[in-house]
Amino acid sequence: MPQLSDVMRSDPIVVAPEDTLGEVAERMSGANVGAVIVKDFGRLIGILTERDMLKAMAARVHTSEARVRQWMTEDPITVPTETDLEAAAGIMLENGFRHLPVVDEIGQVIGIASLRRVVGATAAVNQS
Repeated sequence: MPQLSDVMRSDPIVVAPEDTLGEVAERMSGANVGAVIVKDFGRLIGILTERDMLKAMAARVHTSEARVRQWMTEDPITVPTETDLEAAAGIMLENGFRHLPVVDEIGQVIGIASLRRVVGATAAVNQS
């Protein structure tokens, strides 16, 4: 069974809590990603997802003024690279989110796993 390290996106976009939603939306759109890592002084403090952006838009915020820190999910659940796909999918489904930061042995974020990639890889393994 493949591990999370096999399907995660290993080049996560990292943003700062003071960045504006507009700036981050441009970066997310340009990279075609649904989530970014939020770090403050090199430490993971949150994750901002397309769902968080949608909530901000529904609140009619001005994207050039609204800051990431106001809309991010703080202290996200993280998992190590050796997490198997079924366990990762279970965590995401149980907690109702679609993106999971992946950390190395010292707790540094090295990737993001999306539910789409995890389920896709799991389905491919089950078909073979």
